[in-house]
Amino acid sequence: MNIILTGATGTLGSQVLFSLLENRFQEIDTLYLIVRKKNKAMPKDRVATMLDSPMAPDFLKANKGAIAKKISVIDADQVLRPEQFLERAQSHYFIHSAGYVNLSVHPDSKAEIYRENLTFTQRIFVAYAPYLKKFSYISTAFSIGKLDGILKDNYLAVEQKEYRNFYEASKHAAEKYLTKAGAENNIAIQILRPSVLGGNIMESPSFFISKYMVFYLFAKFFHRSASDDMVRIQANADSKLNIIPTDYAARVITKVFDTPVEQLNIVNSRGTQIFSGISKILETVNFKNFKLTEELLETANEFESALEQFYYETIGVHLTPYLTAKPYEWDTTLLESILPIPKYNLNEYLAATIEYAKTNGFRNQRW
Repeated sequence: MNIILTGATGTLGSQVLFSLLENRFQEIDTLYLIVRKKNKAMPKDRVATMLDSPMAPDFLKANKGAIAKKISVIDADQVLRPEQFLERAQSHYFIHSAGYVNLSVHPDSKAEIYRENLTFTQRIFVAYAPYLKKFSYISTAFSIGKLDGILKDNYLAVEQKEYRNFYEASKHAAEKYLTKAGAENNIAIQILRPSVLGGNIMESPSFFISKYMVFYLFAKFFHRSASDDMVRIQANADSKLNIIPTDYAARVITKVFDTPVEQLNIVNSRGTQIFSGISKILETVNFKNFKLTEELLETANEFESALEQFYYETIGVHLTPYLTAKPYEWDTTLLESILPIPKYNLNEYLAATIEYAKTNGFRNQRW
């Protein structure tokens, strides 16, 4: 089995890499990792740093020699020239985990977000089509945009015109493009959609995540604030936070990428009640002067403090559309049949993930 993986140094991609090596090692002939240079670190050095990291599974450390023989690191500068490192006689599985998570709603951001999430995906598919057996696209559980109720795995059957941001819209557009292009080229397409990613629940170290985003940014904002001003946080009391541990999502991807599953939402069957979840996050970072409200805050004249205004002008712009969303849940019947979702206390998990981030200074992994 030959596998091509993008995003191998990313939050989810790194865990997919670990899981592939640990759980599918005997089946893999060559695992191609497409990796960018970062500052002065070359792609091979970045991968070596990651595999030698204390955060890597013990299996990797115990089998470094054998693993090295199966991994081929490709400089991302060569990503659109697969003829330089692939053979057409072989059929490859492509797991496209690289993506650009940007929740901006500013019109100036649209072109960049679409370029990274749609155009780049299109160019990759065209370049690799002659070599592919299957293309698995890592999208997002929120690519469906603004809906409520029970969400099923088949997003492609839904005609959606209202998205919270360009990120959602660009990912949904990529899903539609791949489905059409795959049918035209007789290449199997798989769409996998993780929810908001949180720290490890199954793997060591517990609660580890390589990059702090989304609800972590919320915690980081208030943890680092030097102000004790009052802040009102707008949210829908009936809504929920849906967080899925990254290691669980990676294991699911590892299990299904070579199966007939066409669409799968990798989400939690239970959501964290939004008011209790936000309260738990702020309690963990010791920010006490807040009020949760369903009141609509629209203008600067309505802000009660400078900190409140700063919140709504920065991360609040991106997070409020999710905190105020209508209640919705996902049908996890298929997901649970593939790999049961671990059972744990949602609020305790949320507090532990934030505590872990605090202990590590909210610093992302340097690999």
